[in-house]
Amino acid sequence: MEIWELFLIAVGLSMDAFAVSVCKGLSLKKIKAKHTLIAGLYFGGFQAMMPLIGYFAGRYFERFITNIDHWVVFVLLGLIGGNMIKEALGKEEELNCDFNVRAMLPLAIATSIDALAVGITFAILPDVNIFAAVSFIGVITLVLSAVGIYIGNIFGLRYKSKAELLGGIVLIGIGLKILLEHLGVI
Repeated sequence: MEIWELFLIAVGLSMDAFAVSVCKGLSLKKIKAKHTLIAGLYFGGFQAMMPLIGYFAGRYFERFITNIDHWVVFVLLGLIGGNMIKEALGKEEELNCDFNVRAMLPLAIATSIDALAVGITFAILPDVNIFAAVSFIGVITLVLSAVGIYIGNIFGLRYKSKAELLGGIVLIGIGLKILLEHLGVI
């Protein structure tokens, strides 16, 4: 996997966390550095941990799906991307300005479930350095989550759905590219 593909996957995966961070920023009257740090660490940490779990699960099941691995990658990324597009076009979430464990843990888990599935695809794909990939995903998500807090506080909900929509399109595009490459079309 090339670095630009990994970058696009990391950005695509981080769009849910970015969107939630925008909402968190919107709910704050005044931003403090701890808000950006808490959001970045929760979202970035879970976005890094979940693909690692998915990777090891995928390595276990790899021998059972080797002949259809390109279809599995395509379907998983398509479903994740499609769900992100659906969420982008759906109703807005309720705002909550809490940054405690009870508020942040469920958000971090919910926004990183798709990263678990991407970890499974990493196990199937050749030439993926999983530790570099999860580090990259975690750092990108940490940065975008911190930026999302600021953007939400300044601009509000204007860009939330656009970010989720873009993330979904990117993931579907990468899944399609992998499928077409394996089928010899490109």
